[in-house]
Amino acid sequence: MSSHGERAPEAELGLLDATMIGMGAMIGAGIFVLTGLAAEIAGPAAIFVFALNGVVTAFTGLSYAELASAIPKSGGGYAFVREVFADLQSFLMGWMLWFAYMIAGALYALGFAPNFLELLHVYGVVPPPEQVGAVALPVIDAGVPASVGLAFSAVALFVALNALSTAASGSIETIFTATKVTILMIFVGFGVASPMFSTAEFQPLFPGDRTAFAILPAMGLTFIAFEGYDLITTVTEEVKNPRENIPKAIFVSLAVTVVVYLLVVTVAIGTLGAGGLAEAGEAGIAQAATEFMPTGLPVIRNGGAVIVFGAVFSTLTALNAVVIASSRVAFSMGREGQLLPGFGQLHHRFGTPFIAIVASAVVMLGSVALPTQSAGNMSSLFFLLSFIVVNGAVIKLRRERPNMTRPYEMPLYPLPPVLGILLNLVLTGVLIEFLIRTDPLALVLSVGWIALGGVAYVALDRFKTARDVGIGTGDTDEADEATDANAEASDDSGGLRGGANTGVEGDPAADEDD
Repeated sequence: MSSHGERAPEAELGLLDATMIGMGAMIGAGIFVLTGLAAEIAGPAAIFVFALNGVVTAFTGLSYAELASAIPKSGGGYAFVREVFADLQSFLMGWMLWFAYMIAGALYALGFAPNFLELLHVYGVVPPPEQVGAVALPVIDAGVPASVGLAFSAVALFVALNALSTAASGSIETIFTATKVTILMIFVGFGVASPMFSTAEFQPLFPGDRTAFAILPAMGLTFIAFEGYDLITTVTEEVKNPRENIPKAIFVSLAVTVVVYLLVVTVAIGTLGAGGLAEAGEAGIAQAATEFMPTGLPVIRNGGAVIVFGAVFSTLTALNAVVIASSRVAFSMGREGQLLPGFGQLHHRFGTPFIAIVASAVVMLGSVALPTQSAGNMSSLFFLLSFIVVNGAVIKLRRERPNMTRPYEMPLYPLPPVLGILLNLVLTGVLIEFLIRTDPLALVLSVGWIALGGVAYVALDRFKTARDVGIGTGDTDEADEATDANAEASDDSGGLRGGANTGVEGDPAADEDD
């Protein structure tokens, strides 16, 4: 435990911290930018879009909860799939999840920049965001757009925080998430009390030529709003009493998120109307707040500023959550030998997956160059595909290891994972059809990333073969040392992978029901 890279992650996060990681990601920038998109596609039925997405997500949430209680290992969906599927399938699962989290991080960083500039503008510090020019670099004769500079700075801040301390990043997530939920509840309270809401008209649900089927594409495009509870399982080994606290955190974060989304969307449509909300687009929630919240508030000034505050905190908490998640997926893959060994090592001083965090940040910053809409669509597609595989994993694990210790077992099995697979398949098909018509670049980039993963898989396999051959022909003491290190790493990770009868803490009897 004292040597470099062989220590196990320390459990420093409580139930509240784990819950806030999930809520921080789900109640992110999506609540501000996706409500207008949903209203544009589905009209007043946007309320049902978010409600039904919550239902679809809940089925997969049950699978995550059961798997997390049975396999208390960091890495989220990748760790579960790695436990029951072959090397190539589990590698591609981790490869997609890792990239999806990093893309999401880039989007959150880019979303933070204009909101922060708008916040500074509210207080007269800078001109309107669209008028803010480039920032000159001190050493070279060049300038960086202010939005890009702020995005890079936000990523660098949370990378440094996560690299130094898991507990500190968890505490920041808790504080920031609680702040933004409070801001949204203030918005809801003023909205419900507004005379505008008392005359709200939600009928007809499907105005014009819209039909009930308009809900489906709106669900597919806004599904990313409910991606987040899975982030909780990426830090399983860093949560106290994970077998009990991870399922609880998943259910609480999902329930609170669905309620918050429904309240906010209902107030926004009830005050602006579906047409007004759709026309306002990404600024819909801010526009609604400006309409009914009082002016002259102390410090905050007006309703629009309240929402800008909320948007800043939302993008920051979501960014911090995906920095945590992406690095833990990379760490888990490195520990399993599916990325370079350095990814699976903990820093000897800080106890954090330092290399995995830095590498994830580099790709995250590079993703800033991707077209924003295409990047978001790629992220949604990868998450939908990963949820399908995770639901399949819980079925496969039940069949192959019926006596495995499961502190939490989902009700009505196998109905939830079967419905989770079918519903996620429907949304995946709808999203792909929509992308073929409107954003083929997202599909091309998605296929390209998976193809790159295939190349990386082959290259890593050859690297491991060459390394093993080198160890086999080298000094006997070096070979013994490598064997001991692998055995200790296996013990640190809980001894779960490697056979149908393996159990917690490496105890083969732990899987048997007494």
